[in-house]
Amino acid sequence: MEDRIINTSNGSPETNSSPQADSSVLKVWGGHTLEGNVTISGAKNSALVLLAGALLCSGDCRIRNVPRLADISRMGEVLSALGVRLKRDGNIIDINASEITTSKAPYELVTQLRASFFAIGALLARLGEAQMPLPGGCAIGARPVDLHVRGLQAMGAEVQIEHGICNARVTDGSRRLKGAKIYLDFPSVGATETLIMAATLAEGETIIENAAREPEVVDLANFCISMGAKIEGAGTSKIVINGVPKLHSTDYNVIPDRIEAGTFLLAGAITRSDLILSPVLPEHLMPVIAKLEEIGVPVIEEASDTLRIKPAEILKATDIETLPHPGFPTDMQAPFMSLLAVAQGDSIINETVFENRLRHASELNRLGADIRVKGNSAFVRGVPELSGAPVEGTDLRAAAAMVVAALAASGETTIKGLQYLDRGYDRLDLKLQKIGAKIERVENTEADTSATVTEISTDTSNGTASISS
Repeated sequence: MEDRIINTSNGSPETNSSPQADSSVLKVWGGHTLEGNVTISGAKNSALVLLAGALLCSGDCRIRNVPRLADISRMGEVLSALGVRLKRDGNIIDINASEITTSKAPYELVTQLRASFFAIGALLARLGEAQMPLPGGCAIGARPVDLHVRGLQAMGAEVQIEHGICNARVTDGSRRLKGAKIYLDFPSVGATETLIMAATLAEGETIIENAAREPEVVDLANFCISMGAKIEGAGTSKIVINGVPKLHSTDYNVIPDRIEAGTFLLAGAITRSDLILSPVLPEHLMPVIAKLEEIGVPVIEEASDTLRIKPAEILKATDIETLPHPGFPTDMQAPFMSLLAVAQGDSIINETVFENRLRHASELNRLGADIRVKGNSAFVRGVPELSGAPVEGTDLRAAAAMVVAALAASGETTIKGLQYLDRGYDRLDLKLQKIGAKIERVENTEADTSATVTEISTDTSNGTASISS
């Protein structure tokens, strides 16, 4: 695949979340059994932070298995605006951050993508200063950056937030952060990742207590280690980083996306299908697999990187409470609600991570589900069948929940809100088509089953960046 260019110069980049995805819909004709092999893409939440982590290296970095997503495109635009050179070829992105030209990230981009804020740790480590707008993203509840800020302050940074901008700088002559002991009040993934990046080039030892344990945190640590960082304990609640003066080039593979894999497991479960998923890391999916087995869905580990889901005789109700890893992931809560909507009996879902992440319940009720929401809990009474209707994805995982439900609903379902879906799923509709789903992306009432693929790179001849699909 030839390299294509990202363009941020006009201030209105065309990504696969706008404007096409805003005006297009998915039409799904449910009730069809799925069958075949599903290739799982690289992890969105890992790839985003690895791109930010590449700022730590003054040489070339190659990141493989990068999914084609709107969020990846946006992160590429943020890095390009900082002076980073990027080139994409297929699922490989080559990055050169040898000449960062500014420490100020563009407001209009960072406010669209929360993960881009995490680059503040890498920028501060490399340059001794950073100006980062407060982040945006899906409207699933408050996700403040106070843990990030307090951790950076403990490492010697002066941090002020004014007019929606987080200004951070190291004031001493060395311009280097200092190692510190940091306790996180909550095991925040973003704060843990920000502080890992900041600590890799800091003077001395940094200890992060009550750190997030998610696989994406481990992937970032391994990525930094591959560049020469000294990090121990990633994947546990205590991470120890001994700063080094400089990091070197690397060639690194992003881990498979556990949330995409979980979504396909649910698609197989709700359609009572036989599917094979690879590559996956089964240990990353244990909470999801455990709940599927409670419901009565057999999940078989056929190889170290392969899972097979078999049809269930009966879908039984179960209760779910979202928790930080290794608990049940909040990102799987919405798609799992679709499955519980057709399970026999009453289920309770408690969302403990975000306070505004049950809005998809009312959309599932449009399909005939019987769900009541009180506070951060959803009470799901299983129904024999869902029926097609117009629905909308209210955030990324809610949009995936609509797709999962539509696969089992009788008749036709029309799904809006694809600007959210395309942020986190690499050509989900095309992957489903390949295994037998009757699903079609429609633009202005005309079928358009081609996924919009964004390629990123930088034109080093004129210093501009552009985007094309």
